[in-house]
Order: sequence, then C-alpha cells, then structure tokens
Amino acid sequence: MKNRFLYALLLSLTFIAGCDAFSSVPTYGGLSIEGFNYTPYNLDRFVITDKYGNKAGGGGDLMPGSGQGRLSCCYALKGTDFKVKWDVYDQDKAMINPYAPINMIHKVTEVHLPPTKVPGGAGERILGLHFYPDDHIEFEFRRDLRGTRIEYAEIDYWLNQKYGKRANPDALDEWTTFRRTARIASTGWLKYRLVNSQDLEQYVYYTLLVNPKFDQHPAVQKILSETKDQPGAFGAAMEKLPATTVEQLERDTFEHIQTGATHG
Repeated sequence: MKNRFLYALLLSLTFIAGCDAFSSVPTYGGLSIEGFNYTPYNLDRFVITDKYGNKAGGGGDLMPGSGQGRLSCCYALKGTDFKVKWDVYDQDKAMINPYAPINMIHKVTEVHLPPTKVPGGAGERILGLHFYPDDHIEFEFRRDLRGTRIEYAEIDYWLNQKYGKRANPDALDEWTTFRRTARIASTGWLKYRLVNSQDLEQYVYYTLLVNPKFDQHPAVQKILSETKDQPGAFGAAMEKLPATTVEQLERDTFEHIQTGATHG
C-alpha cells in the first residue's frame, strides 16, 4: 500500500512539474489559459490542441490590446507542437448593422514550444497566448495576468489627451477612435516591429495627423534604421524631428522612398 501511494504521488508531482515519467515528451498540467490580443480586431474564443488529443481554451471577445481578465483551470497539454484555432471579427463592420450575424474570421496557427520547465502548482501556472497582427502566436508561461506587450489603450489615451479635437475632428465615439488607433499602431508593428508605447505614439500621430506616408521620408527612414531594436529610441528621435522636415511631411514635398516590412 505504501509503495502504491508513493508511486501515485510521484506521478502527480511529475505531471505538474512539466515532464512525463515515461518519455521525454514535455507534459504541462494544472494550466490556466490567458489571451493577449494585439490584432486590430476583437478576439473571440480560441482553442489549443496538442498532438495527443488534449485541448485548452480561452478568449471571449477581447478587444485590441486587451488580455483575459479571468482564467479557466485546469488544463493539461503535452508535446512541443500545438495548433490554435481562433476567431476574430471587425467591430466597426459589426456596428454597421448590429442586428446582423457577426462575420467571424476563422484562423488556424501552428505554434512550436520548446520543452520548458514551469514553476508553481495547479492554479498558479498560466499559459499566456500573445496574438500578433501577422497571425503568429507566441506562448509564454507566466504567474499573473499582467504583462501585455502592446498598450493600445495607453497610446490612444496619450493621443486624445495631447491633441483633443484635432485627433477627432468628426466627434467619433471613443471606442471607434480607439479601434482606429489600434489599427494604425498594429501597422507600426507589422512594418517595423514597434511595441514600445512612445514609439507607437509617434507612429500613430504622424500617420493620423501629419502624413500617412511619413515613413517614406528619407530622414524618417534613417531614424527607423538607426533605432531598430532600441525600444523608445524611435519615438524620442521623432519628437526631435527638425521643423523643416515636419513641414515637408505636412506639405508632402519630399522624395518618397517606397517602404516595406523591415522584419521577416
């Protein structure tokens, strides 16, 4: 009887710790699931499936830039390769006819997760899913609900506090302007992998209020090149842009350099 008890205890502890007692395949038990949405759309439900038939789910109408505020426990996942089925929808299109069925956009993303040792016990172990504008997803083991990587709400608040009616001359409602900010900021991530709030504040400001093709200016391209992978440096440099360059941007009197994504 004692041996059986010790065996069962060892098995349960091994399962929680993130390794399988009978193979080298990593096993993660006692998981709660959290989603972080960096797409410009509302994120509905998502389901993770491993190659052994285990499933875990989360989501629930997460607006751009938000993370899940409550968790479901306790899931188990196994292996290193996972499939995530997830749904998003365009809230602006849904508002055109609020009585019509929501047009869900269905997506499927493959995610590879190297074997990872996860601290904590059941109820303390959170698997965060970061959903990016290019449809790739990153898994992250974490201990709390904080830690969103792109603060769309912070960027939108800054824009409205600093520029007021100039940022919203048509007096659109706050949620519509927020989604507009999120769309522009997500483009900043897609093209230049900007995640820092100061960087994205300047990217949104120049796109929305100065010139939507501002990043085609040679001086701006130089700044983007020199500040790559330096969070906050692009925003700081753009705040010091010479008045003559800003005037060229406003008048659209400069040689345009065609741009594309700088990251693969």
